[in-house]
Amino acid sequence: MKYGIAIFPSKKLQDVANSYRKRYDPHYALIPPHLTLREGFEATEEEIQKLTPVLHKISDESKPFSLHVYKVGSFNPVNNVIYLKVKENEILDDLHRQLNPEEALSERDYNFVPHITIAQNLSDDEHSDVYGSMKMKEVNHEELIDRFQLLYQLENGMWTVFETFHLGKVR
Repeated sequence: MKYGIAIFPSKKLQDVANSYRKRYDPHYALIPPHLTLREGFEATEEEIQKLTPVLHKISDESKPFSLHVYKVGSFNPVNNVIYLKVKENEILDDLHRQLNPEEALSERDYNFVPHITIAQNLSDDEHSDVYGSMKMKEVNHEELIDRFQLLYQLENGMWTVFETFHLGKVR
């Protein structure tokens, strides 16, 4: 089964992202707006049973942090994805590093860019038009993040929460 790890922002920020996603993101109906901490990966039920306590340990030892969205960005020319840019911070970077230990051992084609996708799979012309107008919009949203989710993908392509992990929670 395919799993992933993500942060879901507040409804307020999801509403802002969805105002663009419903028109420009073909994955709109498959998953709510999110910040990906670990890309999709294949795992068996047994592997997930072993991973879950590790995720609890990581979440217990990580503090809640401020998520600050401050502008619209794009990955062009690598690909035609438009996103809400999240200001990097030490806790977020550390969470990503801990949840992707294999990346420390390999050469990566790209660095971790914290973001919330609002448009993807656009043609070059469409990307140019949409990004040209979106990058002019003022974006400034800040909120406290105190959890992340382990997700799994259903047969129809939709993603659903498998388990939620609270940051800094003492058990």
